Amino acid sequence: MTATERGRVAAPHPTDFLNVDALLSDEERLVRDTVRGFVRKRVLPNVDRWFEEGILPLELSRELGELGLLGMHLEGYGCPGASAVAYGLACMELEAGDTGVRSFASVQGSLAMFAIHHWGSEEQRREWLPRMARGEAIGCFGLTEADFGSNPAGMRTSARRDGDDWILNGTKMWITNGAIADVAVVWARSDDGIRGFVVPTATKGFSTAKIEHKLSLRASVTSELLLSDCRLPGSAVFPEVRGLRGPLACLSEARYGIVWGVMGSARACYEAALDYAKHRVQFDRPIAGYQLTQEKLVNMLLELNKGTLLALHIGRMKDEGRAHPAHVSFGKLNNVREALAIAREARTILGANGVTLEYPVIRHMNNLESVLTYEGTSEVHTLILGQSITGLAAFS
Repeated sequence: MTATERGRVAAPHPTDFLNVDALLSDEERLVRDTVRGFVRKRVLPNVDRWFEEGILPLELSRELGELGLLGMHLEGYGCPGASAVAYGLACMELEAGDTGVRSFASVQGSLAMFAIHHWGSEEQRREWLPRMARGEAIGCFGLTEADFGSNPAGMRTSARRDGDDWILNGTKMWITNGAIADVAVVWARSDDGIRGFVVPTATKGFSTAKIEHKLSLRASVTSELLLSDCRLPGSAVFPEVRGLRGPLACLSEARYGIVWGVMGSARACYEAALDYAKHRVQFDRPIAGYQLTQEKLVNMLLELNKGTLLALHIGRMKDEGRAHPAHVSFGKLNNVREALAIAREARTILGANGVTLEYPVIRHMNNLESVLTYEGTSEVHTLILGQSITGLAAFS
């Protein structure tokens, strides 16, 4: 390359340094830009208040449905059938607004809707999926229990047959959307193994308790599900799937969205720190001009761009049918860890201002503390990768 040719190459963008944008199709950019516009108009002007008050407005469900973002990667029943990459880009932009908004869409589409779409009967699909895609019905996913998070095989929630009906008893903990859901996908232990059930939340014996006093994911509804002699018809059970294969397939879908989503949080923190550093004057010059601050910004930039490329690569593999659940664990382990490191580093650049809601950093940082341990802790994903590369399970 001659000096003249080098002169024609545009300088790298301070955020998209590796020009990942050029690797996207026009349709993928349209999805990204549409969701980014929605977040800027609807989420960012309000999310600090939502976070402070511990709320997520119910009307967001229909608004996300109108954009086609709920179950967007599923096909039929009112779902758009978008690519994995397009879905990932949507998750990234939603989480650049707030993890709570991305979590709502993720639980709705990749847990509750995916479970019904993948494992449900035709009757269950027709009854719930179109309404859920429009945001008219909200779903939640009941797997985790207070004593059984990383080890769902130990769940105590039970399901027993009573004639043609099923009777469910037990509790589920840390359930996103629980208190606002119209339908819950609940996994329970039966004489026939672990089974999944579609439970309308109006069913007698089903109740919820909202989990209060959170310092993370405050713009998100987190609940406990309580099932006390909850009677369901035989048609409520997923007809074929038994064992942990059912819920684990759903978790892999949700984890994939996290691989992208946390890069949205990381980007928001990096951009806030970069802008702040260029305007914050200390010792008569912007702190962006000091070597230690530049080192922080560069390290953040490196991990942000590498993590985004990793998400895109796994997304392309997923669209081509080549992504293994261990690949998703690879992405979740790396990207959440690096996003949290970026948020913490950004907080140091903002100094005392970094702990206020005037800037998005502490909100994203607190949210990422939850993402670090939900949908599989770092330890669990480390062991999944360890088993994948050695062939030896070290979970117990």
